Amino acid sequence: MSNVITVGEFDSSILDIAEDALVDGVTKTGDLIQTFADAMCQVFDVRGTNGALVAKWYDLRGKDAKGIKARRASFVQKMIARGHTNGVDKDGKPKASATVDTYWARVKAASGYVANGKVSGSTDVDAKTGAELKTMINRILNAEEAGQDCHASVILESLKSAYFVLVGESFDAGK
Repeated sequence: MSNVITVGEFDSSILDIAEDALVDGVTKTGDLIQTFADAMCQVFDVRGTNGALVAKWYDLRGKDAKGIKARRASFVQKMIARGHTNGVDKDGKPKASATVDTYWARVKAASGYVANGKVSGSTDVDAKTGAELKTMINRILNAEEAGQDCHASVILESLKSAYFVLVGESFDAGK
């Protein structure tokens, strides 16, 4: 048989205060994540000259993602400095905990990223179509550079024209 200890009403007030602080902090976390996500979008989203969205920051790869990689590294280091670690790596440096990845995923989600790789419904059809046109143009150009037969080459200029009309800038293979 175990003894049950009850807490008097006067003792529960400290729990009420702590609970209120937790709830306040949790509700503010979403706002803080959204603020950071909005800043990431403002700085790193790629837009055409007419302001139309060409690519979201989380979809950028290679040299286009250089600034994003640097920002993520900064985020990871700051989280580690706040104690979000999971052991050390082979060089004796602290490793980021899963919490760090979770919060980064929340920033991406607040920016419109959907875990299955699809862009959320908030992105307009023109932005999606512009990104798809860019993919098709790059695929054709890469095939031509590799010397492959590519019947789609006959529509390459039409695709570039459509890209210009939709995005408001000429297609640049270097982007």
